[in-house]
Amino acid sequence: MKALAKKVISIPQRRPEVLTPQEIVRELDRYIVSQEKAKMAVAIALRNRWRRQQVKGKLREEIYPNNIILIGPTGVGKTEIARRLARLAQAPFVKVEASKFTEVGYVGRDVESMVRDLMGIAVNMVKLEKTQEVMGKAEEGAKERILDCLLPATPQLETDTQKETREKLRNMLEEGKLDKRMIEVEVTRSSSPFIEIFSQAGYDELSLEISEAFSGMMPKRTKKRKLTVGEAKRILVQEEAQKLIDMDEVIAEAKRRTENSGIIFLDEIDKIVGSGTTAGPDVSREGVQRDLLPIVEGASVMTKYGMVRTDHILFIAAGAFHNARPSDLVPELQGRFPIRVELEPLTKEDFKRILTEPENALVKQYTALLKTEGVRLEFTDDAIDEVASIAAKVNEATENIGARRLHTVMTTLLEDILFQVPSSRIKEVVITKDYVRKKLKDIAEDRDLSRYIL
Repeated sequence: MKALAKKVISIPQRRPEVLTPQEIVRELDRYIVSQEKAKMAVAIALRNRWRRQQVKGKLREEIYPNNIILIGPTGVGKTEIARRLARLAQAPFVKVEASKFTEVGYVGRDVESMVRDLMGIAVNMVKLEKTQEVMGKAEEGAKERILDCLLPATPQLETDTQKETREKLRNMLEEGKLDKRMIEVEVTRSSSPFIEIFSQAGYDELSLEISEAFSGMMPKRTKKRKLTVGEAKRILVQEEAQKLIDMDEVIAEAKRRTENSGIIFLDEIDKIVGSGTTAGPDVSREGVQRDLLPIVEGASVMTKYGMVRTDHILFIAAGAFHNARPSDLVPELQGRFPIRVELEPLTKEDFKRILTEPENALVKQYTALLKTEGVRLEFTDDAIDEVASIAAKVNEATENIGARRLHTVMTTLLEDILFQVPSSRIKEVVITKDYVRKKLKDIAEDRDLSRYIL
């Protein structure tokens, strides 16, 4: 055990899909305080995606993901877990707000659009990987096109002098000596979607499909642009890379990843819980739940890249459930989310850790911001304790918005300093407990003031 404790794991250097659950939790710990149960649940779910891929034979198709629902008040880390998980997954990942969806027949987005979004993200991910693979050839192609602009090739009149001149230009181009020279290059003209109005009414795929259908029938239009060599190199490398990528192969790989490794994070799921009435917006809310059922259970969704099956896509839902309970969801949808994890409200001690421990802690953020102005900002331990105490008290007295309260408290605390700098008189600022009390005590104690200011 001692040997294991001493072992240093370099997480960023390893492929995220083979991270162990302990390593995933350790990575989440860098940004999220507390909520160990939620971290463990998503870590196991993420690892199980990889485990399923290692199973041989027909059994692999029978292993379905256990969808998760995260339950907890606002500001405790549900959305932050989704953001960090997206970076760890190395798989198609999309975060959507359930409140944006409406039942089929109502104005708004239908639930199938999240699968189309996921497939689009997968295509972009694979395309980026393929671009990196062909970048060397693309750069060479771009150099040749730039050299043709600088010294047009004439094979019938080509002499040794012209060859030498071209090689000299090539060396200067590689060394960056020509980056600021202006040249005229021919680039592909980007075409805009035809029918923009449909995207607002839920037909977000239609304009792209019509545009692509016509672009396939007509030759690509080009235009001449005057650019510096540096700018031309960047544009031409992308164009050359597009020529070298097999899009059929990209789409096939993207579809495989979406169907086997895709993750959809469905936030604000409590907002589609109806109150039991049979009129008004609640009808649409329950309709959204019914529309979600086949997607979560497993269905075929039509995208512009072809049909996508959702059987093995992992769904992670999250909601505060202030005015409703998970049991208020339609029973069929409850059964589609077998794992429920309740996130705990944050305490004063949690606030102290949030202010200092994570890599993106608020104290570190404000210290870095003022450092750009040549000002050194320092917080004493008792000052941090007092800020955490005030944030916890205001949450108890008014609405409990969790860690988001720290943003309002810190902004109010430091607004005078942030306004005064840069100043020749201010080079170092030390925030003490007395300063925190002086700035915030009256506001925190006055319930009406704290309601509107903090």
